[in-house]
Amino acid sequence: MTAPSLLAPDPAVLRQHMTEDASRMGLATWDLGITCGNDTSVQVDRGEPKQRKARQSTTAMVRVWNDQGLVGITSTNDLSTPGLRAALASAQQASAFGDAQSPPRLSPQARDPLTPLHQPRQPTLPMQMLLERLLDAERQVLNGHQAISTVPYNGLAQAQRERLYINSAGALRHQSTTSATLWLYPRAEEAGRKPRGAGAVRLAAGVDDLDLEGCIAEATERTISHLDYAPIDTGVYTVCFSPEAFLNLLWAFGSMVNAQAVLDGISLSRRSSLGSQVASPLLTVTDDARHPGHVAAPEFDGEGTPTRRLLLIEGGRLRHFLHSEGTARAFADGSMATGHANLGAKVTLGPQWLDVEGQRGDSSLSCETSSGVVLIDSLSALHAGVKASQGSFSLPFDGWLLSGGERRSIEAATVAGDIRSTLQHVVACEGDPQCTPSGRSPHVWVEGLTITGEA
Repeated sequence: MTAPSLLAPDPAVLRQHMTEDASRMGLATWDLGITCGNDTSVQVDRGEPKQRKARQSTTAMVRVWNDQGLVGITSTNDLSTPGLRAALASAQQASAFGDAQSPPRLSPQARDPLTPLHQPRQPTLPMQMLLERLLDAERQVLNGHQAISTVPYNGLAQAQRERLYINSAGALRHQSTTSATLWLYPRAEEAGRKPRGAGAVRLAAGVDDLDLEGCIAEATERTISHLDYAPIDTGVYTVCFSPEAFLNLLWAFGSMVNAQAVLDGISLSRRSSLGSQVASPLLTVTDDARHPGHVAAPEFDGEGTPTRRLLLIEGGRLRHFLHSEGTARAFADGSMATGHANLGAKVTLGPQWLDVEGQRGDSSLSCETSSGVVLIDSLSALHAGVKASQGSFSLPFDGWLLSGGERRSIEAATVAGDIRSTLQHVVACEGDPQCTPSGRSPHVWVEGLTITGEA
């Protein structure tokens, strides 16, 4: 079964109509960003279908610049010629109220050549087939251990996306991608003991490419490993972050490398921070939107700027910020847009896919042999337990206390610290980097973090 076509109009025809309509309205400068999507997902519950969803979405953002250089922006889901003409008129009216202090402009890189990514579109599968595969995956998890009674959080989803960017300076970008996601989070409980849970996620370009068996095995093994739990004494520990946990921590403090946050005064970094030592010399962090492990990687951002591999931290030193067209111009130091902008009522910035590389460091630290250290598997409550502008965090976690290679699950605890101190006190990076949905990282060891056990 081939993927059905989306609602995105022909880019060349769309540009012609937009150019003609803008000219009739006396608009010399404008741009248009469109995202169209088809999403299908299923969930199950103990051998029965629980939820089936299908959704088609269309979003268009239109920006126009008036004679005073002020910007008006409007959104619409009507991609017909009359619909986009009305959006142009609405944005033209809104431009009278545009920001006069720092109005954005068209990205100078929006017409730069794109290096195409090898992203063959995968066929979508019928919903019934998704259900059958997810029911089989749930059955295997439930049979994995007698204590596993349910898989309360599960799902199998597939998506198609088409993205377009067009502007009055002649830019025309178009990209089509497909993706699929499987997630399984079992719940296990033994008599007289608290329920325990863990999970696993897999991403791929299509459902047929998903590593179902690997996801089933990981979800089952992680859940079982938390059954034999014990409390932990409050104290200061050396901590090993799993790749997923360390990446989640970096994402939570993404404002450290966000140029807009720097300009707004809500980042831990300043303009003068470039070149300073912000982390251990063992760490190098890159934002690599185009990494082969990044499923449905974007070729361009919301402003039409090509995405690229951007070195953020090299040997612990801060090398670059994420930039939009506007922040690069405001810095006035030769900075360029980096391909991380999101088009909206206000242009925002965010990482695409973080790639952490680390030197080995202290070779005596090992998940196989170390004792008295905490291995953090996953972090929780990142939305509430992180104060990004202050640098502090206090987060519940799932993990184990290591003892000579043996792992004992920790009943309940939080890890607390300051991100600046945490990055400076990285003492080892262990193992090859592992791909996760948000990036790639090895296991990262940090000394001197406070672990608070359950009272």
